[in-house]
Amino acid sequence: MTDTPTKPVPPIDPWTQPYWDAAAEGRFVIQRCRACERAVFYPRQWCPHCGAEDLDWIEASGRGHIYSYSVVRNYPPSAFADAVPFVIAIVELEEGPRMMTNIVDGDPEQVACDLPVEVAFMDRDGVSLPVFRLREVAPAGHGEA
Repeated sequence: MTDTPTKPVPPIDPWTQPYWDAAAEGRFVIQRCRACERAVFYPRQWCPHCGAEDLDWIEASGRGHIYSYSVVRNYPPSAFADAVPFVIAIVELEEGPRMMTNIVDGDPEQVACDLPVEVAFMDRDGVSLPVFRLREVAPAGHGEA
């Protein structure tokens, strides 16, 4: 009998705890530097733009667009073998930073660069992971769905 490896859960430490706590509540937060006012992702102790150690947590829009992506069809890590095909993407958030994530709830064949996405949350062993799904956008002049 072969045991299938479990999917990894991200490490949670004191400076990422607010991010994971918000995700558990269904909220998507990122950091913003008080000194240069630029958005920061991934959570860290100092601003990668100006070096200041004065970062705040802000509620992010949870929206962005696909900057780059790859559809995994073959030879995934064994813990993910039952999930193929799946999409790994770099999403550029409306606030500016880019993050690596998964695109879920859709046909991998419909994924393309520059498509709008919105955050969703997926539970993995009690940790709420931010993932993204394609966002419907109404034609110009009709507002967004």
